[in-house]
Amino acid sequence: MTARYDVAVVGGGIVGLAHAWMAAQRGLRVVLLERSAAAEGASVRNFGMIWPIGQPAGTLLALALRSRGFWLQLHALGVLEVEECGSFHLAHHSDELSVLEEFCDQQTHDSRMLAPQEVVQRTPLANPAGLLGGMFSPTELRVDPRTASRQIAAWLSSSQGVDCQFETLVTRIENGQVRAADGRTWTAQRIIVCSGSDLQTLYPDILGRSELQLCKLQMLAAAAPKSCGAGSPHIASGLTLRHYTAFRGCSSQATLQARISAQSPELDRYGIHVMASAMPGGDIILGDSHEYGDDMTPFDNPQIDELILRELRKVIRLDDWTVRQRWHGIYAKHPTLPVFEAEAADGVQICVGTGGAGMTLAFGLADRAWQRWIGETA
Repeated sequence: MTARYDVAVVGGGIVGLAHAWMAAQRGLRVVLLERSAAAEGASVRNFGMIWPIGQPAGTLLALALRSRGFWLQLHALGVLEVEECGSFHLAHHSDELSVLEEFCDQQTHDSRMLAPQEVVQRTPLANPAGLLGGMFSPTELRVDPRTASRQIAAWLSSSQGVDCQFETLVTRIENGQVRAADGRTWTAQRIIVCSGSDLQTLYPDILGRSELQLCKLQMLAAAAPKSCGAGSPHIASGLTLRHYTAFRGCSSQATLQARISAQSPELDRYGIHVMASAMPGGDIILGDSHEYGDDMTPFDNPQIDELILRELRKVIRLDDWTVRQRWHGIYAKHPTLPVFEAEAADGVQICVGTGGAGMTLAFGLADRAWQRWIGETA
């Protein structure tokens, strides 16, 4: 027997959950199909950062701030804990300070510069040795990435009428029908494929031509200092200023990039830019690196972990640098687009490739998509 729905969402990561929620909000009957017992891809293997400060001014920043509002709505509803922690970008080199000052002068984001003593007063994580200043942004949020997707799925199921079918591997979509490996089928007027880093099971031809590439990142966890209280800001080093597109409009970025390329080419080789997020449970998540395509292997590179820790020691202070846990994540990323969206067939939409910004953009992207599909005005 084939179950019938208005919407079928394939993929239970944050992007799939976002599309399911936005559909349910519009009164549609939704089934969510996820191959694993719970989301276990990039949606759980990250810093738990909702990071508007990394998005360039304009459409993407607006989408990130819209997503931020949805995260706070989930918190208000008691679905999960969301900390309004903000973030610090620390400058330990003069070229980093120049980029941050130029960025703040553009007045495109809600950010401001603080003197070294002000930074240290606000966050005990900041290493005062050589600190020249820091940029504070209040817009960033923190969630626990290892539980957030599971909590949202449970709420969608219990309170929003979404039929969540886990341990369900979808192998085929044809003529409005979704088929699982165990023979079960569902029909829906609209099917949304949010397959994360899996670019081969469904629509491999379309995804193979999409220019999407896979990215592997290595991350670590240590013990957060006892001085880190609730709402401790996220920390990013000056290395981050060469990674996020928000800073590409700063002319001073070229000087920073040239210094790093000349002095530390190994950081460019492995795409290392370091960040830290102190979780409420007592861990601090540290990272990360970026290896693409053929450079990726199933095996983690211990040199990358050591480089991450080397750079972090320059910018933050921990009571104990013992690594409690190591892992890697893999996500799909498009070289120019913030997300890859395509119509695979009549009524079938693909939405993948949010890169490292899925937690930041997913709700805004899904809300925008549904506005477009059903002709709503923003």
